[in-house]
Amino acid sequence: MTDVVRVDGRAPTDLRPVKLELQYLEWAEGSVLFEMGKTRVLAAASYEDRVPRFLQGSGRGWVTAEYSMLPRATEERTEREVRHGRPSGRTQEIQRLVGRSLRAVTDMSKLGESTIWIDCDVLQADGGTRTASITAGYLALALAIRTLHEREVLREDPLREEVAAVSAGIVDGTALLDLCYQEDARAEVDFNVVMTGSGSLVEVQGTAEGEPFSRPQLDALVDLAERGIRQLVDVQRQALASARA
Repeated sequence: MTDVVRVDGRAPTDLRPVKLELQYLEWAEGSVLFEMGKTRVLAAASYEDRVPRFLQGSGRGWVTAEYSMLPRATEERTEREVRHGRPSGRTQEIQRLVGRSLRAVTDMSKLGESTIWIDCDVLQADGGTRTASITAGYLALALAIRTLHEREVLREDPLREEVAAVSAGIVDGTALLDLCYQEDARAEVDFNVVMTGSGSLVEVQGTAEGEPFSRPQLDALVDLAERGIRQLVDVQRQALASARA
């Protein structure tokens, strides 16, 4: 498997190069420009001192996400979804996934009745935009929590642990980590895996694009994704530690 050479020169078990710039935006409580290979996501966290109606009077907070892609994030221009009056089904599914992933590691009782919005905007797409949004979204959320603690808006840290995500798939019979667009477009099996810093699964999305896949293949892809997520969590920890220094 390690003899396979991918379109960008990586080995099958390699992540794409990761780059990030914390607090990229001036006014957001937390923000990060996050890159995995050619995929670039700008994630921003915003605080609001109210909650959705279903949480009013509960003493609990809420973390939610919105996701969008710029018209020229891809090779050909796509129309802005606002022209159609509502987000597409794909957009709604992705932003719900990002929100679920971040709520999985957040103690809502420590937020009080407040909401933290995570806006994920894809500046350039080359595969893995939803997984990059989750990984970047956690960084923006963690930075926002730190800002709110410094402002004495929050007294306790509601984050239990990290959360990150990555894709994995089978392309030409070989299991690959962190698919770029060219690989994703011809994958026989495509997975997105969301996992916490301690290794617990939050969500696994897997699809056979052609022939059904076996249970051993499923296990191998989840193991491969876990390997990548552990590296991404290390990146998150190092970035947040350097920002505090």
